Order: sequence, then C-alpha cells, then structure tokens
Amino acid sequence: MGLIARVRKEWFIIGIVLVITCAKLAPSVGVKGGPLRPEFTITYIAVSVIFFNSGLSLKTEELASALMHVKLHFFVQTFTLVFFPIAIWLLLKILALTAINGWLLRGLQTVACMPPPVSSAVILTKAVGGNEAAAIFNSAFGSFLGIVVTPLLLLVFLGSSSSVPFTSIFSQLFMTVVVPLIVGQVCRRFLRECLDRRKPPFGTVSSVVLLMIIYTTFCDTFSNPNIELDHLSLLIVVFIIFSIQLSFMALIFFLSTRKSSGFTAADSVAIMFCATHKSLTLGIPMLKIVFEGYEHLSLISVPLLIYHPAQILLGSILLPSIRTWMSGRQKVMRTTI
Repeated sequence: MGLIARVRKEWFIIGIVLVITCAKLAPSVGVKGGPLRPEFTITYIAVSVIFFNSGLSLKTEELASALMHVKLHFFVQTFTLVFFPIAIWLLLKILALTAINGWLLRGLQTVACMPPPVSSAVILTKAVGGNEAAAIFNSAFGSFLGIVVTPLLLLVFLGSSSSVPFTSIFSQLFMTVVVPLIVGQVCRRFLRECLDRRKPPFGTVSSVVLLMIIYTTFCDTFSNPNIELDHLSLLIVVFIIFSIQLSFMALIFFLSTRKSSGFTAADSVAIMFCATHKSLTLGIPMLKIVFEGYEHLSLISVPLLIYHPAQILLGSILLPSIRTWMSGRQKVMRTTI
C-alpha cells in the first residue's frame, strides 16, 4: 500500500495526533472563552451534530431480521455494559495500589462504561463472514441504550463534576444527545431513498466534528500548567488496554463456542467484536457533558483515544486467524450434515 493510500485509510488516527499537537502549540485558541467559544460551539453544536448524524445514518429499518435472536443480544449487551465495567472496576482496585497516573486509571473506567461502536465491530464481523445482522443490531441498539446507561455508569463509578448538578447533566444529555438522535431518525424516514442512493459520508462528518472536540479538550489541558502526563504510566496503560482486549476476546470466544451456548460460529464472531469494542464517537461527547468543568478531562479521555485504534488494529491482525477458524467450522458443519 502506497503512502497516500495509507494516509487516506488512517486519516482519522493521523488527525488525532495533529489536533493534539495543535492544541499543544496554540492552546489559547480552543480554551473556554477563546476564539472558538467551545462552551457553545462544542458543548452544544458539535455534540448535537454528531448525534443528529448518528440518527440520520442508523439503519434501524434493517434490524427486524436480527431482532428475534434475544439470547445473543442479551449476551452482548450484558457483557459490554455490566460485566465489562464491573471487571475493570475490580482491576482498578488493584492498579490503584501502583504508581500509575490516577486520572489515566479513571479513564480506563470510562472506556469500560462505553457502548459498542456503530461501525468497527460491524466492518470486522462482515470481513470474516460473521453474523452481520446481529452485529448491526447490537451496534445500533447498544448506541441507543448507551445514551441512558453510559452516563449512569459514569456517575456510579466515577461521580460527576462538582460544578455541574446531576439534573443539569441529564437535561443537557437530553437536549444534545436524545433530541438530535430522534430528529435524525425522523428525518431518515422521509429521506431514506435519497440517503441510500447518494450515500453521504456520515462517518467522515462525525469524525471531523470529533476531532474538533478532541482539540478543544486538549487545549484545556495544555493551558493548565498544573497538569502533567507521566509517560511511563501512558505506556503501561497502552499495555493494559491491549491485554484487556485480548483477555476479553478470549473469554468470549471460550464462552460462545461451547456446544451448550447454542451459538453458531458466525454468532461467536459478532459477539466477540460487539462485546469488546467501545465507541469513541459516542464516548467523547458524553465525557464532555458528564465531566464538564473537570480540569483533568483530557487525561480521562486518553485511554478511550488509545482504545479506539487499538481495537481496530487488534481486530485487523486477528482477521486471518478468525477467517481460517470460520472456514474450518463451516467445513465441519458441512461434513456432519
């Protein structure tokens, strides 16, 4: 793959590095009260745009075929929104005894509270011939569920910013997340044929807006001289993130491939990706709302910024092995029939 093709494919990861660099060089541009006025443009407009875009792009009309696979959906949502956060909470009880930066550890907990992503799990499931319908359903349903469950989990495990009342958090979530999402879905009902024909770049739009949110978040960090990032802690957190993903994927593979589970090989692939992947697109805006006023918000966001490319990288590396395993299972099924 040529350099230009590689840049086009990985432009969002490169964009994250660039906006963090720009925030380091000129933090005054994106701080609260600065030229970009993030307290208005980001907190309300940018977040609303992301969730309106999500509502407009979610093909909920295609989910009926996967709706009846209740056992699979229950497994995925319970694992990602119940087992995952509790397991990480217990792990952090041990890691808190170490010298790892406490704000990065809090960031690991925020990762655990996030819903599944709308795209990456579906793309990887489709690439190996897994149950794409189930992946689409759980990604979409998890996104809707996460609007309510994720803020509650964040407040339960981490608490909210003392400067923002509980009622204010949920009223802002309703106005900037729920309302735009519903409006997007309503618009989709009238524009479905046009959207399917023209195929607007929904993912690109959300990614660009997300880069703006990341930029202003790190502007706040770099404008505060009291915040320092321990590089050793960062490296350890990267190792922990990859270890968590591999461990949870192995656990799900073990549980979902047992004969007593009742899942097919295609189901197992969808479960493995949907239950372990976490949404950056929905996560960063929610953190911005729930932890508004936290001077360490950017440090809390770092593990989620790492987890996103890590899950795509790990999934891509494992694709050939999973595809080979799928082929082997399918051959065994054909011979037994």
